[in-house]
Amino acid sequence: MADRPSPRGLREAWAGAALLGAVVALVTAVDPGRPGRFPSCPFRAATGWSCPGCGSLRALHDLTAGHIGAALGHNAALVVVLPFAVFAWLLVVSGRAGRGRAAPAWTGAVVLAALLLWTVVRNLPPLRDVLSAA
Repeated sequence: MADRPSPRGLREAWAGAALLGAVVALVTAVDPGRPGRFPSCPFRAATGWSCPGCGSLRALHDLTAGHIGAALGHNAALVVVLPFAVFAWLLVVSGRAGRGRAAPAWTGAVVLAALLLWTVVRNLPPLRDVLSAA
């Protein structure tokens, strides 16, 4: 039997869902692919490289329109991680997340390493050319 989620955990989970819902509504209504609609990435402006989040708004816009291939071209990491994030959210709100159990100590290091690896891989010339053509 699942434990009931804490009131604080539920508030945080629903606040996150409301925030994500607002972002989804915004990028559905306002195409982030049109210049001047959203601010540019400061990391990309400074380095010329795409950061791990570059293309996330365009990918989210494409997902809301049902264009999964285009979304993968804008930010494949978001498209891959989003279902897992939704699953984790469902575990929290259903009380199945395992109250009192923290993530292993190495989780942060693995996430950081994955983000760094994604940043490097997506900026390799062959892959960058394929992604920029999408």
